[in-house]
Amino acid sequence: MAICSAHTTTSLHSPCTTTVSNSGFRQKHVIFFTSSNRRSGGGRRHGGTRTFHVSCSVDKPVVIGLAADSGCGKSTFMRRLTSVFGGAAEPPKGGNPDSNTLISDTTTVICLDDYHSLDRTGRKEKGVTALDPRANNFDLMYEQVKAIKEGQAVEKPIYNHVTGLLDPPELITPPKIFVIEGLHPMFDERVRDLLDFSIYLDISDEVKFAWKIQRDMAERGHSLESIKASIEARKPDFDAYIDPQKQYADAVIEVLPTQLIPDDNEGKVLRVKLIMKEGVKHFNPVYLFDEGSSITWVPCGRKLTCSYPGIKFAYGPDTYFGNEVSVLEMDGQFDRLDELIYVESHLSNLSTKFYGEVTQQMLKHADFPGSNNGTGLFQTMIGLKIRDLYEQIVAERAGVPAEAAKV
Repeated sequence: MAICSAHTTTSLHSPCTTTVSNSGFRQKHVIFFTSSNRRSGGGRRHGGTRTFHVSCSVDKPVVIGLAADSGCGKSTFMRRLTSVFGGAAEPPKGGNPDSNTLISDTTTVICLDDYHSLDRTGRKEKGVTALDPRANNFDLMYEQVKAIKEGQAVEKPIYNHVTGLLDPPELITPPKIFVIEGLHPMFDERVRDLLDFSIYLDISDEVKFAWKIQRDMAERGHSLESIKASIEARKPDFDAYIDPQKQYADAVIEVLPTQLIPDDNEGKVLRVKLIMKEGVKHFNPVYLFDEGSSITWVPCGRKLTCSYPGIKFAYGPDTYFGNEVSVLEMDGQFDRLDELIYVESHLSNLSTKFYGEVTQQMLKHADFPGSNNGTGLFQTMIGLKIRDLYEQIVAERAGVPAEAAKV
């Protein structure tokens, strides 16, 4: 058996060094460490030598998980998040036009529906929904998320939502920020342990029902009875497999009916809670006025225009599934987004780069759903916190002050 010799060299742009030894190969291996996010799994051949490109730990992706049921705002949240990092998120160029993947300058977002092990017909034949773990390949999900986190490209499957079929795979290369969004990012403990930060979008049954009526009756012509039947058919699996994941999330955005309008059932005015777990590394919860205090604040008046039913904020400590949390709440909606700067000035730990950045982001995406209430506000805040978390992790890996890693 031939013994291969492994030679290492360090890029001038990389702080990484290593020693590699191996056996059982017939050709010489030269391993180049670079500060790029490339790693060619099989390597490139140069005569009898194979060259590998391996990313250094500084540049390995930060992995974010976002869990929610279908139709609960994951796509809008992803658009807000990628905007914080700069550049619009778009499908892979030249790839499958029905790809679920979105790529921007620094982020890649994949949809975990791509790990369905059964196509639409297969699920129907077996009598399972897409929410059922039996309809999903968690082994492959874990292997590929782990590979991406280690700086390796993967051939990820594609679930085609148009045809309901499983399409040929697409190449995913490691980005700076890797987001996995879908029904099950925190269901499998192995995948959950790979996440650097996790978010759960928790839409109450009342709001979910109101939203679905607005969408499916007004836009798709569905009957009220069919909408109710659709929701009820999904509920057992949602309660069993999706909803329990919120106990593991570092941040939960909970959307509830307003308390400002008695017996409201339209779901147009919302009460939104941002539940932030204490003690999470690289994450300091946002607070209102005085950290750790319990506060109720009605900001309407000279500096904030409020039409009926007004706006009410609340903040304070609490417990959530046995964890200590800070909870920031907003009930009501903004009349003028440009006046949001007044609210922003009373919030701390926002991780903004300049005064008014939250307001700027909200105005930039004023046409996004939820931009006039707490859903858009808290999604924007979490986007900024993820940017800060990323910068802290990169700085920690490189052994430099966090300011040096700012994007």
